[in-house]
Parts: sequence; C-alpha cells; structure tokens
Amino acid sequence: MKHLAAYLLLNLAGKTPDAKEIKKLLKTVGIEADDNRLKTMFSELEGKDINELITEGSAAAKEEAPAEEKKDEKEDESDEDMGFGLFD
Repeated sequence: MKHLAAYLLLNLAGKTPDAKEIKKLLKTVGIEADDNRLKTMFSELEGKDINELITEGSAAAKEEAPAEEKKDEKEDESDEDMGFGLFD
C-alpha cells in the first residue's frame, strides 16, 4: 500500500513514477522499499491509466455498497420511571 501511495503522490506531483523515484520518496520518510512489491505493482499497472483505474474502482465501490436500511428505531426505554417517580 505504501508503494502505491508513493506512486500516486508522485503522479499527482506531475512526475512519471518509476521504482527509483518511489524508493527515493519512501526513503525520505524512513521506509525501505520492497523491490518485489514494486515489480508486482508495476507489472499490474503496465499499460493502464491510473486515473481510469481510480474512476473504475470508485464506481465499483458505489455499486457494491449495500443500501442503507431504514431501521425501526424504538424509543429509548431508559427514560421510563422504572416503577417509581423521582419524588416518591
């Protein structure tokens, strides 16, 4: 996740993210980059537009989100006098 976050930050900054840039960015915050994860991430992103992936992911998340169900909320019964009054 940290590798992808670095990729996205670099992309937002207008740079073309590559392994070297990601490693450099992560190093500035004291994180060691994992070469295997970087290779996997770049192979998964190869030939894809990151903005399109974000848009597709956002649309899919909206479709999968269950509609909120209206619940019959019962009145809180803790306000009842429980059989005795305040001044009894």
